[in-house]
Amino acid sequence: MKKLLLSLLLSSLPLAASAQEDGDGPPEGGPPRWSVGLGAMIKDSPYAGEGTDVQPIPLVSYEGERFYFRGITAGWRFIDTDAFELSALGKFRFDGFKIDDLGRVELARNGLDYRLLEDRDMGFDLGLGMSWKGRGGELELELLADATGTSEGQELSLQYGYPIEIGRGQLTPSIGATWQSKDMANYYYGTLDEEVARGVVDYNPGSATVPHVGVQYFRPIGEKWSMMAFARYSSLPDEISDSPLLEPDTDDATSLFIGFSRGF
Repeated sequence: MKKLLLSLLLSSLPLAASAQEDGDGPPEGGPPRWSVGLGAMIKDSPYAGEGTDVQPIPLVSYEGERFYFRGITAGWRFIDTDAFELSALGKFRFDGFKIDDLGRVELARNGLDYRLLEDRDMGFDLGLGMSWKGRGGELELELLADATGTSEGQELSLQYGYPIEIGRGQLTPSIGATWQSKDMANYYYGTLDEEVARGVVDYNPGSATVPHVGVQYFRPIGEKWSMMAFARYSSLPDEISDSPLLEPDTDDATSLFIGFSRGF
């Protein structure tokens, strides 16, 4: 599965980059802002048979007075002040996978016959996003629910970051956690009822919380271009690491990202 935790990473990268490059939105009365670019993500996937993967990532963001689009997230600001923002969110979820992308031998070692398994679909979530900014740093909260009936689950994400100015760039260490309801965690990390009916082992992890730490660096290059880099380490709880879809004894996931974008 090439997209483990990819939804979380893709949403946080364009969000931080656009916020640092453009502020929370365009100047009052000014035109909307676009930025486009390309990046690459290196991920050490914990899923059976996947190993390390390099993925190109398109970077597209739009900042209007109320509406914005950042990577895989679209939002509408209800409240927008220097210290607090409240938005309605729509977000694509890329945590789905195709069984053919997993290792057949590795799955067999875990007691799974790939021929009895089904793909996990991608989805689309709706919810609310809130952020607080001040001298003490930045706090972001997202409340999301599956809107497509894919997993019929919910997700809550909380992240704190502290921006540090370094020359012309900005370094932001961060810490946070993402909680998934049992329906969502069971769909992406467990075995489905129809698979169990075919003879697959019955595994339902229940709700799960994934803590993470990360660091991000952003630097403008000239008047239009910017560079961003990101690293994140996630500690997988037993509910997920014990999944037969994962490599045995895998209890973490690491990702690195670097990208360049141009503003218009």
